[in-house]
Amino acid sequence: MKKLPETKAPFDEAWNEVIKELKKLPPKEEKPCAPLIINGIKPSINYAEVYSGDCLNELKIGSVDNIDKRTAEKFKRGEFVIQKTLDLHGYFEKEAFEAVEEFIKTAYMQKLRCVLIITGKGIKKETDEWYEKKGILKESVPNWLNTPQLRPLILSFSYARPEDGGEGALYVLLRRHRNS
Repeated sequence: MKKLPETKAPFDEAWNEVIKELKKLPPKEEKPCAPLIINGIKPSINYAEVYSGDCLNELKIGSVDNIDKRTAEKFKRGEFVIQKTLDLHGYFEKEAFEAVEEFIKTAYMQKLRCVLIITGKGIKKETDEWYEKKGILKESVPNWLNTPQLRPLILSFSYARPEDGGEGALYVLLRRHRNS
């Protein structure tokens, strides 16, 4: 293949003239940034340390998992001191789930033992000859407590005593937080 001779177009000459006139700008001084603030690292839960068994059974209201008889009876009678309370009145279902998950994990990390979750009893609607009970959070919270994120942290949960909310509230007994 034959190489063509190089010729300069009039555009190239004009462009070279423009470039000669240009001066390089001095580098822009950057103002120092505000110091980087790193929020404290939240401790996380190592589920392998929490529970080392083969599998976790689903908990029902009032059932216990791996608790000695004396502790189980004390818990069922509501004799544990309630160390923290979460009231779900006014929450929508998604917000309530997030609140319950954060509440249980935080309580566990704070080494709390017994907490109270107030779900409310639901709304009774009068229709014809029977009453329909509608308590979405009351029905959902026990299922949430059995999720893989929360179940390893929980030994038991049961309805509260009447003075603490009765069937509209749950006592939750958490596993002991042991540092290894």
